[in-house]
Amino acid sequence: MTKTQREWRPGMPKKPRSTRVMFASTVLTLEAFLVVFVALAFHGLNRDTLSPVLVFGIGAVVALACIFTCALLKKPLGYAIGWGLQLLLILSGFLMTSMFFIGAAFAATWWYAVTKGRALDLETARRAREQEAWDAAHPPEGPGAPSAQP
Repeated sequence: MTKTQREWRPGMPKKPRSTRVMFASTVLTLEAFLVVFVALAFHGLNRDTLSPVLVFGIGAVVALACIFTCALLKKPLGYAIGWGLQLLLILSGFLMTSMFFIGAAFAATWWYAVTKGRALDLETARRAREQEAWDAAHPPEGPGAPSAQP
C-alpha cells in the first residue's frame, strides 16, 4: 500500500487531481513516442552518413526528457521545460522538413493542454468552494444530525 492509501480514512475528502497536469502529461508522453519514431525515420534516411548510436542516443535522451518532465509538471519549471521541448521539436524541422509541421501541431496541442487544463482546474476549484459554502449553509438532516425544531 502507498502512503496515501495507508493514511486514508472513511469520509476523508479526495484531493482533486489537476486536469492541467493530466493533459500536459498526455501530450509529453505522445511526444516521447513521436521522438522514437522520428529517430527511426531519421536513421533510415541517413543510414550511410550518421552513426546509429548517435541518432538513437539523441532520440532516447529527448524521449526520456519528455517522460521525466511529466514528473515536474506540479511546478512551473516543468512547464518551462515543456515549452523548451516544443521548441526543440519545431527546430528539428531543420533535420527533417516534416517536423516543422508536426512540431507546430504538437506545440499547438501543448498550448491547448496547458491553457484549457488551467481553466478547468480553476473551474473545479470554484465549484469546490461553492459546494463547501452550500454544505455549510445546509447542514445534513437525518439520524444523528442536529434537530432544526426546538
